[in-house]
Amino acid sequence: MHVIVRQRLRRSALACLFTATVMTAAACAPADLGPLPPRFSGPAMTADTAVSEIRSALAAEGVEVEREPSNSLGRCHERLSGRHAPETVDIALKAAFARSRSEHGWQPGPDAGAEVLSLTKGNWTALAALPVQPPEGAEAVVVVSLICLDGGDASSSPGSPGQVATEPAPSSTA
Repeated sequence: MHVIVRQRLRRSALACLFTATVMTAAACAPADLGPLPPRFSGPAMTADTAVSEIRSALAAEGVEVEREPSNSLGRCHERLSGRHAPETVDIALKAAFARSRSEHGWQPGPDAGAEVLSLTKGNWTALAALPVQPPEGAEAVVVVSLICLDGGDASSSPGSPGQVATEPAPSSTA
């Protein structure tokens, strides 16, 4: 008789423990905070606009760069590259990034380290590493990478890779 009573007490204790756990979890569930904020603020910019603004700021400081577009895995990425005199390249890059902030409304970007300049505007982030000292007689290589977040087109031309199709795919009926 004692064995049956112990088994019932054990089952009751487990049922009470399970009920208490479920009630605690339900009472402590976090409140719905609504949708997540957007990953960027302001209207989405096209790649052409972002590249144009950064190139004009660089050109105003004497840094000439060429555009090398590349699209991969649904993310847009633009690369600007060129060469500049090694004696003034650091100063010119810093001045160009300051000009982008003052004339085009770019904001300071994420901290990527002491040797990296970064800016953000809308859905774009611009990054440039300060070049290392090149060998004697060579020019310093300048590379500015522009990366966009969701919501930006890789280019302003329709049908380019990186744009999402807006028409539904034809359905087949068999």
